[in-house]
Amino acid sequence: MTRIEKPWGYELIWAKTDRYVGKILHINKGCSLSLQYHKIKDETVMVQSGTLTLETNVDGNIDIRVLTQGESHHIPTGVIHRMYAIENDVDVIEVSTPELDDVVRLEDKYGRK
Repeated sequence: MTRIEKPWGYELIWAKTDRYVGKILHINKGCSLSLQYHKIKDETVMVQSGTLTLETNVDGNIDIRVLTQGESHHIPTGVIHRMYAIENDVDVIEVSTPELDDVVRLEDKYGRK
């Protein structure tokens, strides 16, 4: 398992092949990932613990939903999205295609490009 520290928490990569990647994203309370999209990567997330707020934007239609333990959501290629841990720390299981560097950040409160 590979742990990667992030300004919002950390990632644990528990599976990586040429066809898929499995991660656990630990998002600290009060933190969020960048507003982003992927040119190639396709992902599905499931909340392992905590309460996740997920913002998506498809063609200007913004959807904000709250996901709790066991709930999942598919984020297709090109969908603008951001995850928030508002109420508590959140652990999210992410399964995706293997393009880990395919991140286009639109906004980032930690100053990353």
